[in-house]
Amino acid sequence: MKVNFIKSIIAIAVSGLVAYGFYSFHDSENKLLLSAGSFLFVALTLLLTIGISFDLPRTSTNVRTVSAIFFLVALTSNIIFSFVSFSVPLYIIANGILILLYTLITYSIANAKQ
Repeated sequence: MKVNFIKSIIAIAVSGLVAYGFYSFHDSENKLLLSAGSFLFVALTLLLTIGISFDLPRTSTNVRTVSAIFFLVALTSNIIFSFVSFSVPLYIIANGILILLYTLITYSIANAKQ
């Protein structure tokens, strides 16, 4: 696994801008939770999409594809949460399940050594 620092910094900066967008467009008491949760989820997926490459090109392609799909899922779920009133446990459980599922899939791909 190799980290490209410039691309990783760009991924984190884009994640910060996305989180700020969610923070500014949401007018509820949970806007800090929404922005922090979206930053974590989007940063994790963007880092593995553009900032990190693996030794085998097949593994890199599969991880990037899964990361791009979960990036879109993260954006969609956070957009939905930004337009509806939600409770804290609902947000944490929904995004926690998605992050854990994403982590399981990428871990399985990375350990397949193909």
